[in-house]
Amino acid sequence: MSLARPTDSELEILHILWSQGPSTVRTVNDLLNEQRRNTPSAKESAGYTTTLKLMQIMFEKGLVTRVEEGRTHAYTAFVQERDTQGVLLQQFVDNAFKGSTARLVMQALGNHEASTAELDEIKALIAKIESEK
Repeated sequence: MSLARPTDSELEILHILWSQGPSTVRTVNDLLNEQRRNTPSAKESAGYTTTLKLMQIMFEKGLVTRVEEGRTHAYTAFVQERDTQGVLLQQFVDNAFKGSTARLVMQALGNHEASTAELDEIKALIAKIESEK
């Protein structure tokens, strides 16, 4: 089974569920609006019914699970953060860099001044990958 690709709005919700754990629609909606108010590129606030509909769609897509608690539902991320990042990154590399990871890394390092610690981390990762081949 392939992992469903979340939309940008669904990804916002997943980030909340990954950090908060099981949450009601009300909790997710409140946290979404709090995040949006504290973001420089502030999006408009999310309405409760919009968040509810998104979370229902996410349930249908298999991105979240839900458990009924009285009159409310507690939603939990079904997909793992690392798996989702992998799918989204691969899609980005395929679309923006014609599948070339090297071109992605060269672009990222060329546009961002990496700290010594970051460069050391990158070198260690390369050494690890090379030793596993």
